[in-house]
This record gives sequence, C-alpha cells and structure tokens, in this order.
Amino acid sequence: MINIEECFSLKSFNTFGIKAYTRFYAEADNREDLQTILNVFKDYTQPKLILGGGSNLLFVNDFDGITIYPGLKGAEVVTQDEEYVWIKVYAGENWDKFVEASVTRNWGGVENLSYIPGNVGACPIQNIGAYGVEVKDVIDSIEVIDLTTGESRNFSNKECEFGYRDSIFKREARGKYLVVSVTFRLTKNPVLSVNYKDVQEELKNYNSVNVSSVRNAIISIRKRKLPDPQEYGNAGSFFKNPVIDKAHFESLKATYPEIPSYPVSETEVKVPAAWFIEKTGWKGKREGNTGTHPNQPLVLVNYGDATGMEIYTFARKIQESVQEKFHVFLEMEVWIIE
Repeated sequence: MINIEECFSLKSFNTFGIKAYTRFYAEADNREDLQTILNVFKDYTQPKLILGGGSNLLFVNDFDGITIYPGLKGAEVVTQDEEYVWIKVYAGENWDKFVEASVTRNWGGVENLSYIPGNVGACPIQNIGAYGVEVKDVIDSIEVIDLTTGESRNFSNKECEFGYRDSIFKREARGKYLVVSVTFRLTKNPVLSVNYKDVQEELKNYNSVNVSSVRNAIISIRKRKLPDPQEYGNAGSFFKNPVIDKAHFESLKATYPEIPSYPVSETEVKVPAAWFIEKTGWKGKREGNTGTHPNQPLVLVNYGDATGMEIYTFARKIQESVQEKFHVFLEMEVWIIE
C-alpha cells in the first residue's frame, strides 16, 4: 500500500524526538509500490531522504525534500552449507529482532550487535558496530534501487568499501540508492568475540559462554549504560572513536598515562571518544534542553524540547573543546539533516 503525504511530521520517526517536517513523505511495504513512488517523484528536483528507524540522524531544520520509508518486511534463507547460512533480510525489518532470531537458531556473527536500534536497511550505510564486531564482517551483498533510474543492482561486500562506521553509501554513493535487502552470511559454528572487559565481566554471571549468553550480556550492558530513547531522546553514540597516529598518542600518554587505546595498525591507535569528552569536562553536562548522558558521555540526549540546532550547537562545542585541548577532531557519527 502506498502512502504519500505533504508537510509530514517526523517527530516520531527519529529517536532524538526532534520536531521536524518533511515536504513530502512516502511509505511503501513492497517493491512494486517503491517503484511507483520513485516514478511519481522522478522529475522532482528536491533531495531524497531514505528513512529507516531514525536512530542515527539529527534534524537541524525541516527537510525540504522527499522522505521515503521502505517498509519491506521478511527474511529468507538463500542457501546454506555445513558451515554457513546465507539469509536475505528486507530493509524494513527491525535490526534487533533479526539478531534475536539468529541467536535463537545458534547462528553466529551478529550477537555482539544486539540491542542496536534501527532497521536492517540502515545497517550497512554506516557499518554499525559494537564490542569488537562490525556488520561488514557478516554482510555478503546488498540489493539496492537506484533513486535516479529506478533500476535494481547488487553491491558485493567489497564494492561497499566498508570502513570504520563508514561505507560507500556515506560518501560518493550517498543519497543515490535505496537499500531493499541485505544478505548476511552467518556461521553455524560460532566463534565468539568477547575481548572487551565489560563483556568479560558481565559473562561471569552466566553458566556458559555462547551466542545466547553473549547477546544477553551485551543487552544488559547497553541497558545499564545507555538511555532509553523513550525516556530521553538520543541517537546512541554521537561521535566516532578517533583514530590517531602513534606519535600523537605517545605524546598524550606522557601526560595522561591512563589513556585507553586499541591498536588499529602499526602506525595508528583508536582512542575512545568518551575519554576525550570526559577529560574536557563535558560528561553529564547539560545546557538548556540538551546534554551528555551522565553514564555515557558519548551519548547526547534531548531532555524534553531540544531543537536539532540546539543539540548540534552543543556537539560543536564538545568538538572545539577536544580539538583545543588534545588536537584531536571528533567526527560526528550521527547524520546531520539540514
């Protein structure tokens, strides 16, 4: 069923709970209707925004364009062998429901990505990741529709050019495609990734370590550390963890011996953005209707009636503080929609 509306409120379609309107809103729950919507708007010059769960974006203004919500649902096993199963999941499926279903079947690969909000169609865009696992590790291919031509095509894992919280869809292919489905390759013989200290500590509460206990442990950690968007609007981690060269890191370590880090290569290390935010005095700080969460400074929250510009301005202040004190730039992980 096609649903097209004009001057449509997006407040309930973004987890920040920002009051914003889109000039046109179009929703479809099958491929044919999506094609019809694209045909309707093919001669329009306004920008197009593909909306999923709205959990990784911030509206700083109303969107003077066309917002499309692909509500395609369903999942199907494409093929399998003794070691792996390939499963196609459509864009409108809830991400965590997919993870839960996979863990129930003892298919490994996504258990560390439990309790991440949003829909499946959005997961490859920013290459979601958590606790040592990125979704690129299990993506086989992606089916998309070209927003200009209306033609379908597939992207292989390699063609997606995945990087840390990054993909081709955030760079040169940004705004060019609509994700229809994602095909994942999951393993029937799970190899668990439990190197993070928080996960190891939480797993001590379980009798055995398997995909189910890892999922439950991570859900417990995330619930404890992160605010519920239903209570305080937020988009999870607002900034990426910066990757800096070793020489810069060593100079920081000389002053701050406790600085945490994770090796990236022989010449680079990753430092938690939350550490920089806390060290510049922004942890738990509030200005007006926005602030950083007391338990996780990487998360910016809407305490009630914050505007997108208010949150964005607050985020810029954090960036400037970290840049001035540590000479490190914190890149925003959240998409800024103007």
